[in-house]
Amino acid sequence: MRQRLIIFLLLPVAALLTGLGILGFVQTRESLLEGWRENALFSLERAAHTIDMRLSRPVEAITLMSSMGAAQGISLPQWEKELNRIPGVVRVTFKETDNNQPGGDRHRPGPGRGMGRFREAMGMSPHRASITKVTSPTYDTQAEEKTVTIAFTLTDPDNQKLGNLEIVLSFKYLLQELQALSWWRTETVLLLDKSGKILTQTRPDKNQEGLNQIANHAFMQKTLSELAKKEYGTLLGPGHPAEIVSGWHRLKKAPWSLVLFAPGDKVLSPIFSFLRQYVLVGFLCIGLVLVLILKVTGKVAAQVQTLTQAAKDIAQGNYAEIPSPETRDEFQTLAHEFNAMVKGLEERDMIRDTFGRYMDPAIAKELMADPRAGSLGGEKRAVAIMMTDIRGFTPLCEELSPEKTIAVINRYLSVVIDVIQKHKGIIVDFLGDAVLVFFDNPEKDLGRSTGRALYCSLELRDKTNQFNHSALEQGLPELQTGIGLHAGEVVVGNIGSKTRAKYGIVGGPVNVTHRIQSQAQGGEIVASSNFLKALGFEVSLIRSFEAKLKGVEAAMTLHAIDKAPKENRQAV
Repeated sequence: MRQRLIIFLLLPVAALLTGLGILGFVQTRESLLEGWRENALFSLERAAHTIDMRLSRPVEAITLMSSMGAAQGISLPQWEKELNRIPGVVRVTFKETDNNQPGGDRHRPGPGRGMGRFREAMGMSPHRASITKVTSPTYDTQAEEKTVTIAFTLTDPDNQKLGNLEIVLSFKYLLQELQALSWWRTETVLLLDKSGKILTQTRPDKNQEGLNQIANHAFMQKTLSELAKKEYGTLLGPGHPAEIVSGWHRLKKAPWSLVLFAPGDKVLSPIFSFLRQYVLVGFLCIGLVLVLILKVTGKVAAQVQTLTQAAKDIAQGNYAEIPSPETRDEFQTLAHEFNAMVKGLEERDMIRDTFGRYMDPAIAKELMADPRAGSLGGEKRAVAIMMTDIRGFTPLCEELSPEKTIAVINRYLSVVIDVIQKHKGIIVDFLGDAVLVFFDNPEKDLGRSTGRALYCSLELRDKTNQFNHSALEQGLPELQTGIGLHAGEVVVGNIGSKTRAKYGIVGGPVNVTHRIQSQAQGGEIVASSNFLKALGFEVSLIRSFEAKLKGVEAAMTLHAIDKAPKENRQAV
């Protein structure tokens, strides 16, 4: 038993733990990757927005100053002075457009010289400026640092080009806020131009080799390909789980993109830690289950042995109860249910020995409530009696083989027994192919008893027709049944001896019922006048006739019943 428990308990537990672990790993992995995607996109979007804001400050300053210039007449030197005050600006250069000279553009004349149309527009009317170019960062020898040049095209209110404006920004200034972020210092982040060239990178000293590998890796090319299609997104590298993951976001004010790379094991490190702990806990659970199996199987084996011995005793007819365990567990419940089963078996055997096999159990229990039910003897009372018989069964037996004859009669009698038990009839005996039944009730109400007998016979006739229809489909002969109904006073009780007895009826009305049944044609229900009188309601008749019955001095009026009111069926 221990081996079976180990096989059938430990293996499912191990399989369940493994399945839950795999399912949990897959779901948690997807959740962590989704969380990384969201965080990466948010961080990249925030970083891109920060750089865009710093690139936009010169545009905002130009727009503000042009509005002020129309009202206050700001001079070109004042423009240079104000623009140079913007954080991160290294220098400002104006290039005035000369429509009268070939090429159209010339450098602004120095201070004190004529400003021309460019100076007038800059100081007297609002103008519009838009970024036309942002260069890649280059080392500026004049500023001794990496700088980025932002080129603007200036137009007047008539949309005529006035000139170009170049603002040189410190590249370090653009990245100043980003370098303070923790993820910028700990993750591998690249700032790329539109050609894929790396403008700057994080952790250059510690991760230079890794960055070079990424730049030359096929995954980098795949990331760049996706970057060309989408403004932002994430990508999983090869492997399950992915060996590397990436995310990107384009800038709006410059042709640059921020690209973030992270190793897959770092993203999924929490789940790997959880997986190791889960495996450890799983082994501990399996070990605990094994210890419990070894401890509990001794107790289980003892209880099973007790039940086995009790079952053997019952098989020999000894209905002995088993002791109830002191512990309040399933074995105590099992012991109670087993003892209840023993009592039920003992009661069933008593019912079968006393009332036979073909009585409805509910009726048998009602009769068993009488203390005299199990003793020999009986009492006189009026009951309804029904007898059925198959017409022409003897010639039919000669046509069929013995095996088929028994099969047909048993199949038919099973239908008859079901209908009789449904209407609470008590089968007294089987007389070959005939069945003797009586109907009684604890209230000794003859009207209810005859009602049950009537509706039982009507349903039996319908079931016989259904049986015959099925028999024809199977190539078997039809059965024609005659049914006789009578009501009268008989002796009801246990008939026989102490060693063998049955619950039944004796008396003259039993013989009369047999004679009435013999007057019924195949498929006909014939009842006596006493039966119809005790019934208490009208029924539809096919015919009425006089018959001289054997053993009865005077002729009796008999009635072939057609149907009965449906509304009276519930009352019986």
